[in-house]
Amino acid sequence: MRIRCKPWAKPELEACSFCINAPEKLKGKWNQEFGNGKPVYLELGCGKGGFVSQAVLRYPDVNYIAVDIKNEMLVLAKRKIEAALNSNDMSADQVRIFIKNIENIGDVFAPEDNISRININFCNPWPKTKHKKRRLTHYRQLVKYKEFLNGELWFKTDDDDLFNESFDYFEQAGFDIKYKTYDLHNSGFEENIITEHEEMFTKEGKNIKFLIAVPRK
Repeated sequence: MRIRCKPWAKPELEACSFCINAPEKLKGKWNQEFGNGKPVYLELGCGKGGFVSQAVLRYPDVNYIAVDIKNEMLVLAKRKIEAALNSNDMSADQVRIFIKNIENIGDVFAPEDNISRININFCNPWPKTKHKKRRLTHYRQLVKYKEFLNGELWFKTDDDDLFNESFDYFEQAGFDIKYKTYDLHNSGFEENIITEHEEMFTKEGKNIKFLIAVPRK
């Protein structure tokens, strides 16, 4: 779905206290940015913020960074995060958001950032063969994540082909699969946070696929 340009989106993000306008300047310094000693989790492709707005409430002992490629999408995430924090009388100290093409995520994070978890939720499956290199779980992306990930990658999708083909990507990139399920909602896994897309796909009768991968030692 193509998102229409909204001229007010960028100024609203620039005025947001927890939106980072030049994230490249924090490469290797994200822990100092938060300054609280908490682990840092990163969501790649946060969309409208359904996941991160819930996560900051459920896990107040974690710092969250949420990234998307479009101002028009990230501004919706910003609003959803603000609404969640305000309704629970919480500050934005533990959350940061920014715009970035995730193909270039290596410009923003370094090994010193010690990211404890990466979440990828319902990313574009890019089904055409010529587009598959754009997948956020393609091995050329996974090897970039390995440079700064010191923990787990959690991946969730409704798409069977993307899920199954991602196993090869993880193997090529040097990850081990720690956990996997083809039916998350009936798996007994208790830490799931249900996103907007997840609700939609579940209503359509689709099973939600989920895995946890770790860089091979």
